Order: sequence, then structure tokens, then C-alpha cells
Amino acid sequence: MAKEIFDFYDRTSLKSYNLDKSMQYQLNILDSLDVFTRKHCENVASIVCRICQYLHCTKSFTEYCTICAYLHDIGKQFIPSSILQKNGPLTEEEYKIMKTHTTIGHKICMDDLKLRPYAAGTIYHHEALNGSGYPNGLTKKDIPYEGQIIRVADEFDAIVSKRQYKSHIGIIDTLKILIDETKPVSNTDAIQVIISETKPDGSHKLGKNNPIIVKALMKVIIDDTEYEISCIMDYLKDLKVDIKRLEEIEKYDKKRNVTKNEDKKNYYLSGMKILLKGNETVDNYAEILNSYRNILNERNEHINKLFQEIKTIKKLKV
Repeated sequence: MAKEIFDFYDRTSLKSYNLDKSMQYQLNILDSLDVFTRKHCENVASIVCRICQYLHCTKSFTEYCTICAYLHDIGKQFIPSSILQKNGPLTEEEYKIMKTHTTIGHKICMDDLKLRPYAAGTIYHHEALNGSGYPNGLTKKDIPYEGQIIRVADEFDAIVSKRQYKSHIGIIDTLKILIDETKPVSNTDAIQVIISETKPDGSHKLGKNNPIIVKALMKVIIDDTEYEISCIMDYLKDLKVDIKRLEEIEKYDKKRNVTKNEDKKNYYLSGMKILLKGNETVDNYAEILNSYRNILNERNEHINKLFQEIKTIKKLKV
């Protein structure tokens, strides 16, 4: 049986990139209020789509889940901007207000027949398998798979994306956080006592995140990292060609500077000019060559860092 492929960027198959007017209206409002939230929704939708592929979900479920993810934070359009864009941690009262974006978003979707099929993303994406999530404190048996998938993608992007109120956290540290959240809360933690008392169904033995989904996310991250390495390597191939050309110019220039024969000076100068490109000149080629060499070294260091990052991710245990 042929493997079913779903392309997130295929406008003919993904409704979230061929949105009906109702969806476009809602998302345009969201965009006008908070650019961070709009970008976050797009990121989460893309990550969810690719997680679904690694989970071997059907094309129809992948499309459905992706659109749910794209709409998951639509309720934030009614959260005050003073809270949504606050430059600092939220107070307890502000956090209570922020959490209402789930129920607000759910109502928006349920009140619109065109959005109703995708309401799950809004109401379930902050629920946790162990019952410690919100808005309803559901446990694994009551949280649909799309909600579990969106939760992982949502948390990943929220942590790694640099917001106005927090500093950037690296991908490895972010994955470690998500992996830790696949495990039950420590018995010594007061939260464990609360969960086990309020959720006597055994859900306290679970973590917040589904480990299978976190594993799929890790594969997505490895794919992204390998693609970034590939793009850099392609760029460096062209850069090396330019460096080699500029080094030939450098050789001509050195010969031109040591010879006392004017004919030879002109010969070497002509050779230099033939090799020059674009805005390069006899006077600035050395500066450009030096900058290219620095870029080459920096990119090679970055590639080595990315390879090491892949090795580290592969060693992480879920």
C-alpha cells in the first residue's frame, strides 16, 4: 500500500491556506491584535502537520488536525492586549484571564457552522494527560488525539519562540522539558498529591504529554536541522567558488605589486579585472575575500554545532 503523503504547503489540499471568508475574517482580527499569536498559530499548524506524518495519520485527519491547530488560539483576540502583550510574567489574576482563551475560542468556533468542525483545537490544547491541564482538567481518556498533538506542538513553539516577555530557550532544553512532562509528577511534589486525590482514575501515574507524540516531534526537529545543514552546505558550495575566484585575483595582485615591469603590471591588472564580478573592484576585492572567509568559517562552525545537536537529540530518551 502506497504511503499517503500530505503536503502542508499544497494549497489545493489544505483548507487553512484556502480559507473561507469566515476563517479569513477571524484570523485577520487575530493578526491585527497580536502578530506573535498569528505567527505562533502558523508555526503550530506546520509542526502539527508534520507530527501527524510521523504518527502515520491519514491525510484527512492530518488536514483536520492542522486546521484545528491553526485555529487553536483564536480566542486570544478577546484577551486584553495589556495581558496578551505584557512585557513580563503574568500575575495570578492575569493568568486566569489568559486561560479563558480556550473557552472563548471554543465558543467562537461552535457559534460558526464553518468553524465548528475544528473546535477541538481551541478547547483541548491545554489539557494534560494527568488531569493537571485546563480549562476542564480532563485526563487522557477524555482528551482527543488532536488535542494531545496540538498541546505538544503548541508548547514547543511557545518555549523556543522569543516573545517580548521572555528570553530564548534552546531546542535541546525545550525538548528536555517536553520529555520531562511525559513522566509522572514526583511523589514528593505537592501537585502529585492534589492530582491523585482529585483524579482517582490512575491518571496521576501519567505525565502531561503523550510520549509517542513527543518522539514524533523529535523526528520533525531532526528533519528541520538536517534540512538547515543541507541549505548551508549548498550555500557554501557557491561561496567556495567565489573565494577561489577572489584568491586568483589575490595572486594576480601580489604578482602585480612585486614586479617592476609596467607591461607585466598591466597584464596582471587586466587578469584581475576579468575575474571581478558585480560590485567588486580592484580596491575592495580583498575586503570582500576576507568577509567571505569569515562567513565560511562561521557557517562551518554552525554546521558542526547542528550536527552535534542532532546527535544530542538522538540520545534523548523518552
